[in-house]
Amino acid sequence: MQIMQTPFHLDKRIILVTGASSGIGRQVAISASKMGARLVLHGRNQEKLQETLGMLEGDNHQLISSNLLTEEGRNALVAQAPAIDGLVHCAGVVHPYPIRFLDQKKIDETLNINFEAPVLMTGALVKNKKISKNASLVFLSSISGQHPHKGGAMYGSSKAALETFVKVVALELYPQGIRCNCLSPGMVQTPMYEQAEKDMSKEEMDKHVSRYPLGPGLPEDVANAAIFFLSDASRWITGVNLTLDGGFLLEG
Repeated sequence: MQIMQTPFHLDKRIILVTGASSGIGRQVAISASKMGARLVLHGRNQEKLQETLGMLEGDNHQLISSNLLTEEGRNALVAQAPAIDGLVHCAGVVHPYPIRFLDQKKIDETLNINFEAPVLMTGALVKNKKISKNASLVFLSSISGQHPHKGGAMYGSSKAALETFVKVVALELYPQGIRCNCLSPGMVQTPMYEQAEKDMSKEEMDKHVSRYPLGPGLPEDVANAAIFFLSDASRWITGVNLTLDGGFLLEG
């Protein structure tokens, strides 16, 4: 496969994508493969990772199945992964809980997956020298980290914490030429979007969708932004949180 050499190409770069079994993570992997990258696909569902693998262009891609919530799972990732030139961390959960229903279990459930896991994973990769010089790290946040909404206490807080972590990583790793940035999408048409359609009434869903001047996003919209951050086209950008919301926040 001949790769068009533009600042956006990822030819011969090794890119680790977590949460690659579905949704945005799967699309990031597909898009990166089209730009010439060699993918390391990570997730907990081996069967779905195999499905993603079958959608990729090129060859020599790798699958790693483990649980990032456990030290054993993180060690497995570090042991099996080669030194990477890029990371897109997409793994996460959305659990809407009104504050009156919050308890320690629900708090830990969201924070452990959305914040603790990526923090400890990144630390393990750095400690074991699995991030190459001049690499680019991209973490998936959400507009919920900037825009409070009912039921979003823990989800929004976990994403706001992640955004601060990204800035600290950018500060600590820039001497090695390593960049670190965030993507904060709004509503994107993924399996989570489909679940929201089931959980909300049609009236509620239509009202929410109407707040997006450009409509809900597609996984490709987020993937394209991730490719930008992974590539040399963004070589002078680090510590940034890019909002991808189809104009949602314009409404206040």
